[in-house]
Amino acid sequence: MTELAAHEFWQEIHSPGTFRSDGDVSTSYLAELDDGRQLRLPVRVLADGRHALASLIINQASFEVVDVLAQSLAERLKPFQVGVVAGLPTLGLTLAAAVAQKLGHTRYVPLGTSRKFWYRDELSVALSSVTTPSQQKRLYIDPRMLPLLEGQRVALIDDVISSGTSIVSGLQLLAGCGIEPVAIGAAMLQSRRWCATLDAAGTQWRQKTVGVFSTPMLEITETGTWRPSPA
Repeated sequence: MTELAAHEFWQEIHSPGTFRSDGDVSTSYLAELDDGRQLRLPVRVLADGRHALASLIINQASFEVVDVLAQSLAERLKPFQVGVVAGLPTLGLTLAAAVAQKLGHTRYVPLGTSRKFWYRDELSVALSSVTTPSQQKRLYIDPRMLPLLEGQRVALIDDVISSGTSIVSGLQLLAGCGIEPVAIGAAMLQSRRWCATLDAAGTQWRQKTVGVFSTPMLEITETGTWRPSPA
């Protein structure tokens, strides 16, 4: 498999069987959709130097890739009969808007981390993220958007679910508004760390969570390549 430059990732959906999907990986991980189509993802080494994760930054992806991932996620959400999509910032907003369109909706509800002067503090919760762990943020909902969610079948969307902390913050924010989503959706379910986090928030959430594809935690090999970790 030829190596990609940093800016070349997330730009093309490949036909089934274009690349071998077995064996160890070096700088890129091959994700496969249900129909066998393939997407190459860069490998990001974690702080311990012994583990790594496949990465997806959806607002850097080509329009083709976003369109395919949104369509695939929308198909998985159809059984939940979603009436409105709510998106998590920042990268989840790109996917949420596209999924809402694929579901035939005319708009979606973006959650945000920027406090407008008309926002209310009681309609916010603390927010942390795997990709920005040192930043202290709060997650807000625009009070004017609440009527769009009340009494509706809501899907909460993020681009990637990794540790599960961002999704749980979104669930807590919506719960404070009296709203319990019928589904959680993401393009990528990254490793299995999110499972325990969601289980702690409520045993119902894992079975309501759908993703276009899943990627494992990776561990380094004796030769310096990467393979799925059994943990």
